[in-house]
Amino acid sequence: MAILPFGLNDKDAEQHALKALHGVFHAHPDFNPMNMKDGNVLVQYNHDVASLVLADVVQQNWSEIEMHHRRALATYEVLITPLGQNTFDDFGKKALFGRCFMFMDAQAPQVVRIERHDG
Repeated sequence: MAILPFGLNDKDAEQHALKALHGVFHAHPDFNPMNMKDGNVLVQYNHDVASLVLADVVQQNWSEIEMHHRRALATYEVLITPLGQNTFDDFGKKALFGRCFMFMDAQAPQVVRIERHDG
């Protein structure tokens, strides 16, 4: 998802979202994951782009995530975690899983829905 500035029409909103995703896709893959109260994980990137990792999807795919989470790293990428270089706890594995989907989607991006707040 891309967080949009207030007041954009649909065409400008779509262009803004695609540009933001392009900016994340073509830059260093920095991300900031956060646990949510509902068990989901929100993964934030630069340019006001984020991914939502749904707890039920993680649960359905956990054995694959656990087995293949290191394949989510970019070539020569080193992430420093509290456990050490490229060593991930369950939270880190979920975050990498979410980041994979962002990068897969960014290869052929499509705006699926524009959601506006009521304020």
